[in-house]
This record gives sequence, structure tokens and C-alpha cells, in this order.
Amino acid sequence: MTRQLVVPVFRAMPWGAVGASAAAGLLLAALTRSGETGERLALPLLRAAVLAFALGLAFLLDDPARHTTATVPTPHPLRVALRVALVAPAAAAWWTVALLLVPPGVRPPVGDLTLEAGAASVLAVTGAAALIRRTETARPGLPVAGGFLTTAVLAVLLWPDRWALFVPVEDERWPAAHDRWAVVLTGAAVTAALCTTEPLRRRLVRGRAVRTRARRDFTDTA
Repeated sequence: MTRQLVVPVFRAMPWGAVGASAAAGLLLAALTRSGETGERLALPLLRAAVLAFALGLAFLLDDPARHTTATVPTPHPLRVALRVALVAPAAAAWWTVALLLVPPGVRPPVGDLTLEAGAASVLAVTGAAALIRRTETARPGLPVAGGFLTTAVLAVLLWPDRWALFVPVEDERWPAAHDRWAVVLTGAAVTAALCTTEPLRRRLVRGRAVRTRARRDFTDTA
């Protein structure tokens, strides 16, 4: 069943939004090559590139056919997992290119920045999953992207220093900040897993549909 779903799900995914955000992120990463300004702003530009790409991932679960597929036998968690699995190689390739665009001499620690990028990406997808679970919207991407961007800007400006996340490389709080990023990533992943479980109401609807189909098939056979 999973193999049969790959092509339809791939075609239904919002590659336009993801591609546009990826291009914007690479453009921001490329600005680190612009002389002294790029060297001084390498870390903020990379973080801005991560934010741009994460905004595209907020559209990952957009599905105009959501209400017509609510009763299909394929579980909702499987459809979400398939979308994530399809975009993951593209996200990894994008991040590799973004890092390579930054001159080695000014490139921030790759492992720590990858942790930040992973947390931001998972948070964006988690926001979309949570909105789908709590509402009937078929296109959560736009409101989630708007909320994610607003939250990111406010976090940079207002986040308490004692729990700092956005610190420069030379700051002594850098290791502690990335311990917090690891907590953010773990929490976002757990929340995403909880949000992608099949809502009870839809499980009941799907169960009725499957039983009705089974009775119809049995009657036709008889």
C-alpha cells in the first residue's frame, strides 16, 4: 500500500512553496560570501536561511483533498509520515548546499547549526499537524507560516537571556543554548507524533465506512 501511495502523495505535495522557500534560503546563505559584511553576518544569515526554509515546510501538510480522503483505509499518520519521508532527502540536500555556500573560514559549527535547523523544521511541520488536528482546514500552511515567522521574530527580541537560544558562536552560553535546542527538537518531535495520530471522530467515520464497504462486498458476493 505504501509503495502505491508514493507517486500520488509526491504529486500532491506543495513543491512550489517548498522550492521557493529553499531558493530564498540559499540566496541568504550566499550573502555570506559578500566580503566583510558576509563574514560578520554569517551566523544571522544562516539562521535567516533556516527560517526561510522552515516557512516553506509549514505548507508540507497542505492537502486540498483532505475532506475527500478522510474515510480512505490509509491511516492519517501514514500519509503524514510519507510526506515527511519524501521531503527529508530534499531538506538534507538543501542544508548541505546552504552550508557549502558559507566560506569555511566564517562557517559556524556545523553540528550545532544543524540542530537549530532540525528544530526549526520540525516545529514548522508540528504547527501544521496541530492545526490540522484541531480544525477542519485543508491548507494550514499560510496561517502556520505567519504564526511561525511572528513567533521567531518575537523570540529573537524578547526571549529571556537566562534561557538564551540565539547566541553568537563566541558567547560562553553557546553549549547551553544548544542543549536547549535539543530539548526544543525533542519536544517538537513528540508533539508532532501526538498531533498526527488519527482523531477519534475520524477513526469512527473510517471504521463505519470500512464496515459498510465490507457488507456491500459481502452482499454482492452472495
